[in-house]
Amino acid sequence: MTDWQHGFYKLDPQTRRKRLVDGLNLPDSVVKQLAAGGSALGNELVENYLTDYSLPEGVGLNLIVNGRQYVVPMVVEEPSVIAAASNGAQRVARSGGFHAPKQSRELVGQVVLTDVDDIAATKEKILDQAAHLLAVANAAHPSMQRRGGGANHLTVRTPGDFVSVDLGIDVCQAMGANSVNTMAEAVARELTAQGYHVLVAILSNFATNSLQTVTCDVDFAQLATAKMSGQAVAERIARLSDLAQVDTYRAATHNKGIMNGIDAVMIGSGNDWRAIESGAHAYAARDGHYRGLSTWQVKATGLHGELTLPLPVGVVGGSIGLNPQTKLNFQISAIQTAEELAAVTASIGLAQNLAALRALATTGIQAGHMKLQYRSLAVSVGATPAEVPLVAAKLAKSNHVDQERARQVLQAIRKEQK
Repeated sequence: MTDWQHGFYKLDPQTRRKRLVDGLNLPDSVVKQLAAGGSALGNELVENYLTDYSLPEGVGLNLIVNGRQYVVPMVVEEPSVIAAASNGAQRVARSGGFHAPKQSRELVGQVVLTDVDDIAATKEKILDQAAHLLAVANAAHPSMQRRGGGANHLTVRTPGDFVSVDLGIDVCQAMGANSVNTMAEAVARELTAQGYHVLVAILSNFATNSLQTVTCDVDFAQLATAKMSGQAVAERIARLSDLAQVDTYRAATHNKGIMNGIDAVMIGSGNDWRAIESGAHAYAARDGHYRGLSTWQVKATGLHGELTLPLPVGVVGGSIGLNPQTKLNFQISAIQTAEELAAVTASIGLAQNLAALRALATTGIQAGHMKLQYRSLAVSVGATPAEVPLVAAKLAKSNHVDQERARQVLQAIRKEQK
């Protein structure tokens, strides 16, 4: 550790910024820039805080879920994500909207035992005292039961030479990670006192008891292009779906598109998007082969889509209640419950997937994607807000597009305007 890093976490943010700049021999202007983006809240949320890092926020439109229309705040830096989600949602809305049944709300707290001499006997002993261990868990977080949740059941798994005591915990409207960890650790202390060797006690992000399913049916007419019939597009989308079920290379990109929308909603709602990502990808590989999370099938009058994944989301707890922007986002979406948020989030994911697959099945992903990328490229070479659409329009007509070409176009526009 270099001298300037010693005691860094103890400093106030302004002193921390100055020491960082001096220690790394950065320009003094960096201190001012970091301070300009700083906030009192940020210093309370993370260690070694310097400044807030801003991401663009927009809204996904045209989304109808279970008969209700939503405007969904989405936070993401990739230009085409919100456009694609809104496009896919509109095509589904014109065909009746998304249908998402109410999900269960349960997380798993793992208490893993190691150095077990007799796994079968240990499993039996743990199951015999299941009621007692659940009571221990609930005593560690009594407010959860008062809200109608808490540790409801206990199962025992034996992966390899470990014994995993899994607590099924209803976390009500919260994300629930801290609550689950508290309850799991209480059970760990109890089992340790009984002579068991506890390796770890922690939440599992593989929330298989918090699955959310969403379905939709898209009329052929909503899929057609000027050159392809809706049925032809639907058949190509279905084949792309089949490919994602058998080819891991395609499945990874298929699922990345789904998570483009889901992650953006999670960030905007203050949820732990990393936990959702890990659970989703684990679920995609639940049978030992990594597959696409969504499937699409051609029906008599249109295309049927379905998506299922773990979505242990919350509308309270964690940083949700601390961030003013998160509070504002819930006002915009008018989402009241965790179950509602899960339904909307899954629907955004499937809408995103539909838009991406339709693009792949017709013009290719770059045609629409690059229209938005041109704007970002214009900004990167210094175009003003008024110049951005002019540069983007000329780049769209260019055979070869890169930053140098964007710079040349901007210079030409400025010469014409003199």
